[in-house]
Amino acid sequence: MRRRLVPAALLLPLALLLSACGGNSAAGTSTGGRIDGKGSLTLNVGDQKGGSEAILRAAGELENLDYKIKWSTFTSGPPLLEGVNAKAVDIGSVGNTPPVFAAGADAKITVVAAWHGTSKGDTILVPNDSKLTKPAELKGKSIAVAQGSSAHYQLVANLKAAGLTFSDVKVKYLQPADALAAFTSGKVDAWAVWDPYTSQVLESQQGRVLTTGEGITNGFTFQVASPTALKDKKKSAAIADYLERLRRAYSWVYDHPKEWAKVWSKDTGMPYEAALASVKRTQSSRVPVAVDKPLIASEQEIADAFTSLKLIPRKVDFGQFVDPRYNGDLPPSTAKPRVYKES
Repeated sequence: MRRRLVPAALLLPLALLLSACGGNSAAGTSTGGRIDGKGSLTLNVGDQKGGSEAILRAAGELENLDYKIKWSTFTSGPPLLEGVNAKAVDIGSVGNTPPVFAAGADAKITVVAAWHGTSKGDTILVPNDSKLTKPAELKGKSIAVAQGSSAHYQLVANLKAAGLTFSDVKVKYLQPADALAAFTSGKVDAWAVWDPYTSQVLESQQGRVLTTGEGITNGFTFQVASPTALKDKKKSAAIADYLERLRRAYSWVYDHPKEWAKVWSKDTGMPYEAALASVKRTQSSRVPVAVDKPLIASEQEIADAFTSLKLIPRKVDFGQFVDPRYNGDLPPSTAKPRVYKES
């Protein structure tokens, strides 16, 4: 007998969390965000709720700024990159797939910084009572995924690894809030998604992991800047300082997972247990790495995969959309993610 599912409404606080990895969304942006710092220069930063601003603030990295930061909150990666393309945003954070779609649209964007993390939080989830036990059994099944998201490529890559093609499954393009409702009500057989949604579903016992992106996807997240901002000497210097602060903040997350989980939970309305699980599984693993040739090659694979599926209209040369000027002495992009250890 099918176990009665907890109503999806109980999970909606997280469904309202605006993720950097998300795909296309009709929701708008909030441009009247907080302004931090002082001075005459303003750096316009695109963010998602519970994202860079929250991490920087929790880590104390928004203190003593000699420039202003104006935060704008976006629903997901693609609309944030639209803001970058329109010069409304100087820099912002996205996952590994939105820049590929933006590049395919010939948007004016430049990847300037990268973090390498685990892909264990990138999953294909199935209901607890599902008969599916391996990805190869997804043939003919309905799968929810956010179009243009990191989960979109994770699904493509996992299907390929299982000997299936994208056309072997029934893809339903749904944003997380709608996908969550469809998943918990049994309207789809599976859900390709990322953390913290993975952690929320698992912690609330709403489903189980069929497979993950570990060893399948590259685990990169990016800071993407406007070429116009990069040409401005003062803004370019502010971006350098901002990136250093963000790198330190992610190191702070690794050393203070419980403190960050409390802040993140409060900021997003996510249950603390789910937030902590996501921090341990995914966020604490991220290490800053160089924007280098192996990284470009890895992203090129994603671009080529979507071009072959005709989801990107033209051949993309991803190397034309990166700038390594902020690499410094960072480790190569092939550096292994951190492994969280219980203290």
